[in-house]
Amino acid sequence: MALLSKLSCFPFFNNQEGDELRVHLYDSLAMSKLSSHLATLLANSRKKNPPVLICIGTDRSTGDCLGPLTGWRLEPLLRRTSIDVYGTIESPVHAQNLEQTLNQLNTKCLTRPVIAIDACLGRNSSVGTVLVKEGSLQPGTGLGKDLPSVGDISISGIVNIGGFMDLQVLQSTRLNLVLKMSQLIAGSIYLAIQKNPAR
Repeated sequence: MALLSKLSCFPFFNNQEGDELRVHLYDSLAMSKLSSHLATLLANSRKKNPPVLICIGTDRSTGDCLGPLTGWRLEPLLRRTSIDVYGTIESPVHAQNLEQTLNQLNTKCLTRPVIAIDACLGRNSSVGTVLVKEGSLQPGTGLGKDLPSVGDISISGIVNIGGFMDLQVLQSTRLNLVLKMSQLIAGSIYLAIQKNPAR
């Protein structure tokens, strides 16, 4: 059920247009930088309606639960808004239901920007880095899965080192790191939405 995108030497984003922002978890200005960049991407989107958030991953793997944890944090924050959150600890969006979820959202995605959140593997020096970019991501490439691309805006967190025994690496990823990254991403998304009052 693990999805996970792979970074580093392996392509992670399938849309190479737009500016990519990379911020490390322990950068003191991480949330400010991420939220500002996200706010700009949302403001520049041709889709001006409230966004849809798709938090991809599974709660059965520590390394791949970044998406569900982020969705779980965002759900109460956005409960009284018109923003939809898909993928939480209780109801994850993973390899077995991703396509079905996207089919259900087909009409909404035509007029609302989709923000996709997923975990990925990368170089040792990049672990703890969050990446934000205009364009979709390709879930499952890190584990050789052929799944549909997701998102108008992509957010990915590098949770561990990739390249060898990736499934085992996922299982041995520190929950502390994933929890802190999910908190950073959720907070950044929430602040970015506050900076776009029309949404």
